[in-house]
Amino acid sequence: MKKKSLLVALLSISMGLVAQDSESEKKWKTGGIASLNLSQVSLSNWAGGGESSVAANGLLSLFANYKEGDISWDNSLEFGYGIVNQDGATQKTDDRLSLSSKLGRKASEHWLYSAALDFRTQVAPGYETPAKEIEISDFLAPAYNVLALGMDYKPSDNFSLFIAPLTHKLTIVTDQDLANAGAFGVDPAEYNDLGELVKEGQNFRNEAGAYIKMTYKREIMENITFSTKLDLFSNYTEEPQNIDVNWETLIAMKVNEFIDVNLTTNLIYDDDVAIVLNDAGETGPRTQFKQVLGVGVAYKF
Repeated sequence: MKKKSLLVALLSISMGLVAQDSESEKKWKTGGIASLNLSQVSLSNWAGGGESSVAANGLLSLFANYKEGDISWDNSLEFGYGIVNQDGATQKTDDRLSLSSKLGRKASEHWLYSAALDFRTQVAPGYETPAKEIEISDFLAPAYNVLALGMDYKPSDNFSLFIAPLTHKLTIVTDQDLANAGAFGVDPAEYNDLGELVKEGQNFRNEAGAYIKMTYKREIMENITFSTKLDLFSNYTEEPQNIDVNWETLIAMKVNEFIDVNLTTNLIYDDDVAIVLNDAGETGPRTQFKQVLGVGVAYKF
């Protein structure tokens, strides 16, 4: 009889633990995708001209979303990197590392009180030319960190509009040579009349302003998914009409279980980032645009 009671008790405990695990799994949704695209061109005595090249582009995208009652917590991590080797010279074509986290509490049917954190940078040095003579970027040079408080309009799992009137944006430039040059909007170094360094450039730039983030994702037809993400930031105290823009889109077309075709675009405008405009070396803000089309192996989990 005692053995039977003990067996019943163990079964009850086991069932309780399984129920707790199942309940925990319901609260979390996790997953991601890893993809690798390769391309190669080989030319020999080609009358039309051109250069042989090898290119590779990889993407890792992960998410972990939590929801229980009135509380939701959405997290994502993305890392993309690409290189091309042309005529013996290697240069990167993609380099981005971004982390997003948003915590919300339900205020009404479709609105949430929310706090968001967005961080993005790159992992490898970038150069002005394939000869790699002039370094123009590096890991944490720049990096951008946005901390925002506001309201999130979320009528479905596919759409979110986050509006934050209280936002702090931090620009980080850890490379001192770039900081001394005033790259990415930080205060540059100060020199005396003899050209001697008096004060090093700042490694950080703090801004207070308003922030809007919109995300949207849907399956536009069978095996074709469209997703887009738009970030807007306006500095309250310095030229608020010059809005920083970061707009990313992705069209993913699934051929079979492992083969995908991906088209990504990224449009950036930042009034604090100077682009070389002409051969005379004049610089100024400009709209930046990148487009990548890849066919390769992808695995979702």
